[in-house]
Amino acid sequence: MNIKQAKQEIENTLKAYLAKDPLGNYRIPPIRQRPILLMGPPGVGKTQIMEQIAAEVGVGLVAYTITHHTRQSAVGLPFIETRTYGGQEYSVTEYTMSEILASVYALMEKTGLKEGILFLDEINCVSETLAPMMLQFLQCKTFGNQHLPEGWLIAAAGNPPEYNRSVRDFDVVTLDRVKRIDVQEDFTVWKEYARAKGLHGAVVSYLDIKKENFYRVEATAEGIRFATARGWEDLSELMTVYESLGLKADREVVGQYIQLPRIARDFANYLELYHKYQNVYHVDEILRGAWRPITVRELRASPFDEKLSVMGLLLSRLSEAARAARRQDALCENLHAALTDFKEALEAGAVPQERLEALARRRREELKRARDAGQLEPRRQTLAQLEINALEDYRRCLVRESPADSGTAMTLVRTWFAQEVDKRAALAREAKAELGHAFAFLEETFGQGQELVLFVTELTAGPDTSWFVETFGCDAYFRHNRELLFDDARRRIREDIMTARAAEQEDTHE
Repeated sequence: MNIKQAKQEIENTLKAYLAKDPLGNYRIPPIRQRPILLMGPPGVGKTQIMEQIAAEVGVGLVAYTITHHTRQSAVGLPFIETRTYGGQEYSVTEYTMSEILASVYALMEKTGLKEGILFLDEINCVSETLAPMMLQFLQCKTFGNQHLPEGWLIAAAGNPPEYNRSVRDFDVVTLDRVKRIDVQEDFTVWKEYARAKGLHGAVVSYLDIKKENFYRVEATAEGIRFATARGWEDLSELMTVYESLGLKADREVVGQYIQLPRIARDFANYLELYHKYQNVYHVDEILRGAWRPITVRELRASPFDEKLSVMGLLLSRLSEAARAARRQDALCENLHAALTDFKEALEAGAVPQERLEALARRRREELKRARDAGQLEPRRQTLAQLEINALEDYRRCLVRESPADSGTAMTLVRTWFAQEVDKRAALAREAKAELGHAFAFLEETFGQGQELVLFVTELTAGPDTSWFVETFGCDAYFRHNRELLFDDARRRIREDIMTARAAEQEDTHE
């Protein structure tokens, strides 16, 4: 299955393991809660989905790459304890608590979360001395005589032997005690993730054209050469920061992440064209609605791959605009909830500056708790930080303004909040105008061609652009989407008619 399906299956498993009966007992006894063994090629997102699941279900996450551990750090150190058996004293070897189990208890104490996921990566690459103890842990959920707390799912991940020569095969006894999930790379699923995370448009549009280069592992005379999902994502992050600093990612830089020379060269060449298209087709002018007739003629006559690249540029810019509007919309919602709390506190006699400080402090504590629990996704962190900054700004402004009473303080805070609402409206207007101009340009260039179908499909698949259209509307999108749905329905009817005719002909021949 692909990584998206694996994520859903693991989330379903976790929910089933955490389900309790009316008496508060786990409906699946802990002894029957099999650890999950997630097997798949490197860099497909096995670690990321654990972070996402923990955040979505609201449980803790403790993650370890187990190859970094020795037997002592994973199991604990031995010490001598005196015990009495049958009236006779004996010296008995016991072990200090495993560092891994101690981390679970530490997270529970720090966050108050009693349930979670213990994720052990590269489980089948452990050392010779540690391997028996890891197998015992998968089978019995214990290190020595110390148990993993109830309510914690063990999720282990490993790579198949074709990707790593150091892997160990699990025996039947172990495999019969785990829930094994095999995953494969899937560009369509990764593209959905890439759009949601806002990866660099050049990476997404290139792989859209060269899907076969998304994930490759090849044995060459120089050794294993590869291009992985992790490599593309890390390269994308670097390219984005490079561009903000006025730096360029050249072939050498690309090759440091995409370690299959043929693909690295191909992408580096594409990247040069991608930046060239930005200038040749004047993307900024298109989104402002001020394109030149020659731009239409040149794009209309260009090769199909070039058309896809230009549409990729447009989609990347539209996604950025939609993402900014969506983030501001979420910020306004969060601030509105906080200021409702603020208003009620003032009515109860609270001091305005102190209440704003308390609200900001509570948000910081929530942010820290989510970070400690392993639940903090980048978007959630950014939004929380923006809200904290706004609340702290309001408090500082109130200190400076020194309002005479709580009513005046509330009026001032409403005025400052209104600026955020106005910013939301401005971002929405700008994004909506850019979307309308992009449609107008593509309609003039391609008419009702397949390019418009691809454009509408990509807007629908993009989480930020689809949210924006649903929230703020776009007449051109709805018009083309209706036409697309009508064409799909007409095609299905035609296929049904042809199938019925073929069946009639077979009956006649018989």
